[in-house]
Amino acid sequence: MTMTIQNPPLVLRTGQHLGGAGLVLAGAVSGQFGAAFAALLFPRAGALGTVALRVTFAALLLLAVARPRLRGYSRADWAVAAAFGLALAGMNNLFYLSISHIPLGAAVTIEFLGPLLLAVVTSRRPAGLLWAALALAGVGLLGLSGLGQLNTAGVAFALGAGVMWAAYIVLSARAGARFPRLDGLAIAMTVAALVSFPLGTVSAGRALADPPVLLLGLAIAVLSSGVPYALELLALRRLPAATMAVLTSLAPALGAVAGYLVLGQELSPAQGLAILLVVTASAGAVRTGRAAGRVA
Repeated sequence: MTMTIQNPPLVLRTGQHLGGAGLVLAGAVSGQFGAAFAALLFPRAGALGTVALRVTFAALLLLAVARPRLRGYSRADWAVAAAFGLALAGMNNLFYLSISHIPLGAAVTIEFLGPLLLAVVTSRRPAGLLWAALALAGVGLLGLSGLGQLNTAGVAFALGAGVMWAAYIVLSARAGARFPRLDGLAIAMTVAALVSFPLGTVSAGRALADPPVLLLGLAIAVLSSGVPYALELLALRRLPAATMAVLTSLAPALGAVAGYLVLGQELSPAQGLAILLVVTASAGAVRTGRAAGRVA
């Protein structure tokens, strides 16, 4: 007797998509609130010290969970993993330096220019230029409306973090093609920890050994790395990658909410509009890129 395998019912597929969307949003909320709580640690450990704790704890957690295999890889594989780790270190250090100078929502919005422009470039469609212009208009409005809150150093750090974020996206895909499961990420996070921990130690000194600082650093690592990575992996089983990218575009808005609730960083209507423009541009760029992929 033969058995006919039918497509899952529409209700089941819809439920899977809604569940996957919830996982992505929960991970994004966790990551942004983790960044907000990290700012609370700055007075005791500084931005670089906080990054050192977050990345080191995240590396230890990933090594314990993934238990990556270290043999059988070529020099090219290790070069990709090392570059991936350097991108992680640069992205985290520059972003935390940024939020030590400017509000969290503004920092995330400016940082988002990196992956946004990457999406525009890779889509190779004229509509991508429209989304890029819309995002730049949003960032320009953010600068004009927040002259009292933004400074050159904070903006420069956020832009640098955006460049590293774009590099992280490219290298993450390459590492995923060369290393199984979470092995590439675990190795890269270890490289990031080896880079970040000395910088944090020099910056924060003995403060990194204080039990309250260590506990808060562990909590930040779980909120900013452990929970988002785990939820994203679960979501990838239910959602297309492009849909995940659209949902991730909400990061600037979630960062603004986290900054307001945890740090008391209020936004003016103009700044809220600026963040909305960037979120819209990011989602539009991702959808344009997905359409380009279907055409190609």
